[in-house]
Parts: sequence; structure tokens; C-alpha cells
Amino acid sequence: MKHLPNVISILRMAGSVSLLFCDVKGWPFWTLYTLCGLSDMLDGWMARKFQLESKTGAVLDSVADIIFVVCCAARLLPVVEIPVWLWIWAGVIVFVKIVNQVSALVVSKRFCFPHTLANKLTGFLLFLAAPAVFWSVIPIAIVASIATFAAVQEGHLIRTRHFSAPLRK
Repeated sequence: MKHLPNVISILRMAGSVSLLFCDVKGWPFWTLYTLCGLSDMLDGWMARKFQLESKTGAVLDSVADIIFVVCCAARLLPVVEIPVWLWIWAGVIVFVKIVNQVSALVVSKRFCFPHTLANKLTGFLLFLAAPAVFWSVIPIAIVASIATFAAVQEGHLIRTRHFSAPLRK
């Protein structure tokens, strides 16, 4: 029981990589997608509920989130039409996130992934909005707005050292 949230995060990593081998228009992709997304909510809830939070768990959760987003992007982006302005906006968000991690290394000699409410909301809404990219970019633009705020807030917290030790969300 003690390591179950970490096992769930590791299974999410495996499920995320498995998405790379699924047709994005088939039920296996969307079933795995849903399971990976739900497991992200489950591991954090379980860690908090049973007081199993740990630095290792927080890092595993953040790495699993990154792998999930990258694998989904690798499968979805080639099959949807995204306007140039949205690509640029996403690139700016990624750039800010990279600058945040460089700042974290300079400020605290480690990477830092603050599990702020804005970051959690961004992840949840991105999970909900990703299937909609086949019909409209509006949901993704809304998520990009929140992600922009989350990235700026994260950078501020890192540079002012107003973040706690990374525990599982």
C-alpha cells in the first residue's frame, strides 16, 4: 500500500508510451488516454488520503505528467490543424516553463514543479479539451490562457523561493 501511488504513476508512464502505438481515432487510444488521465487524479488523491506523500512520488507524478503530455502531443498534433498563433503561444508557454526550471536550478540547485492550483487546473482542463481539437481550437485556447498564468505564477514562486518542498499533489 505504501508505494501504490508511485506504482500508479509508473503505470501511467507505461500507458502514456503505449499511446504512441495506437490509432488516435480508435477506441484503444481513447481508453488508454482516459485511464492515464484518471490515474493522474487517483495517485495524488490516494497519496493525500492515506498520507503517502513523498518527494519521490511528487517527482514521479511530474515526470508521468510530462510523458503523458508529450506522448499525446506526438499522436494528436500531426492529425489536427492548429493555427500558427496557437503554435506560437504554446511555444512561449514551453519556453517560460524551461526558463522556470533553469531558474529553479540556479535558485535552489534542483528542478521544481510546484503543484499550484493553476497548474492542476491546466492539466485537468487540457485532459478534457484535448479530444475537442478535432472540432475546435477554442477549448485549447482557453487552456493556453490558464497555462500562461500557471507558467508565470510558477516562475514567480521559484524565483522568490515561495514554494514548498515538492510533495505529491
